[in-house]
Amino acid sequence: MRGKLVKVSYFQEQGMKVFLDKLKAQEWYELFTNTQMGCSQPDVTEFYVNVALSGGVLSSTVNGVLIEVDAQALGVILGVPATSFDLYVREDKSLLSKAWLLELGQQLSQQPGLTSPQAVRKGDMQPLHQLLF
Repeated sequence: MRGKLVKVSYFQEQGMKVFLDKLKAQEWYELFTNTQMGCSQPDVTEFYVNVALSGGVLSSTVNGVLIEVDAQALGVILGVPATSFDLYVREDKSLLSKAWLLELGQQLSQQPGLTSPQAVRKGDMQPLHQLLF
């Protein structure tokens, strides 16, 4: 299995240069465009079959080896920033104000008339937001 975005020019042609710019700004560009980085598909399958998440620690077993990482360690391994990742994925969004949650809901759902914060289904998002999600 090799890099995920093999044809950067395709994304530019499709008007999705902003996606590539966001990957660069988040320092994730190299991870998604490096076609030399690779891994074994059977090992990836075994990893996902055995994966479990508990208390912010992801664990799995591959070839009899226990792997345990949290967001910070995974960021180091992948060479990408993981700052505030725990806030991004947490179910309790109480740290964000209702006004900010409403604005996010309006933007992601493409419903500027939305009057209260609500979950947004991936299918209701703009293509760029779907891709980022």
